[in-house]
Amino acid sequence: MGTKILTSSSHGFENECKEIHDSWGRLNHLVRSLAGRSKLERQQIRETYKAMYGEDMAILLQKMQFQNGSKVCAALYRWMMDTYERDAIVAREAFGQGDVNYKALVEIFVGRKSSHMVLIKQAYYARFRRHLDQEIINLEPPHPYQKILVALATSHKAHQEDVSQHIAKCDARRLYEAGEGSSQGAVEEAVVLEILSKRSIPQTKLTLSSYKHIYGHEYTKSLKNAKYMEFEDALKVVMKCMCNPPTYYAKVLYTSIKGTTADNGALARVMISRAEVDLYEIRSIFKRKYGMELKDAICERIPSGDYRDFLAAIASTTTIITSHNSVSL
Repeated sequence: MGTKILTSSSHGFENECKEIHDSWGRLNHLVRSLAGRSKLERQQIRETYKAMYGEDMAILLQKMQFQNGSKVCAALYRWMMDTYERDAIVAREAFGQGDVNYKALVEIFVGRKSSHMVLIKQAYYARFRRHLDQEIINLEPPHPYQKILVALATSHKAHQEDVSQHIAKCDARRLYEAGEGSSQGAVEEAVVLEILSKRSIPQTKLTLSSYKHIYGHEYTKSLKNAKYMEFEDALKVVMKCMCNPPTYYAKVLYTSIKGTTADNGALARVMISRAEVDLYEIRSIFKRKYGMELKDAICERIPSGDYRDFLAAIASTTTIITSHNSVSL
């Protein structure tokens, strides 16, 4: 099982690009050439290919996706894109033609820095001539996830960069009084939404850490009460994604591989988006919780072919990021 360290490289990719060009359309060759590459290497390959042949490799992969509807083409296309462009497309697809994929939107709004969210929204408008935040506001019918996402979108627009222990303790007490410490028997949505809208993600994470320190258990534990409704269920998912991403994503991958989720795009989405963020940790948690390696689970449950080979290659060559440019918080 290989592990690579990202470093600056002056390595040229002319030979690789020539091989890709000469065998264009052979998906198995594209998977072998691209799946094990780091973000920096993929960027250099994309730039080198365009300089040599005047075509954007990502656009060519997109055209192939449209032509044959192949899962592996769609995956390779996203794999070769800049992260903010990819997130913009994931967000657009989340709105879909029927049910909204709220969890895909949550993963973006919770797992991206505010500076990255600005780029996502710019890319979203450039591609689709729509404002991402307004798309969420306009969703019908109203949904608990929608309320939370609107609050998170607001938090990305205006917040202090520094985190405060004092604010975290105060907000933790407010959450307690508006939840399990309340006589109402349910979470006071207005209080929770106000905190989420006014605090940065790092500040909210500190608040949840303070909550555990003060009250002796995770905030999400208080949301497991059977009398709670849809808002509490949505809030629990958001908080788990925010506070413990590797565990959250390990479960998403497990349910996707097992085929017990309606989110058909979750497997590729998570593998690609977390590959150079925390997939190494996700992989460890996956093995501990479910008793097998992530790669083995993919090979066992996903039909053989280029798509499976692509996912297995990512699972087995997780890259450790040494820079400070990760898109996640």
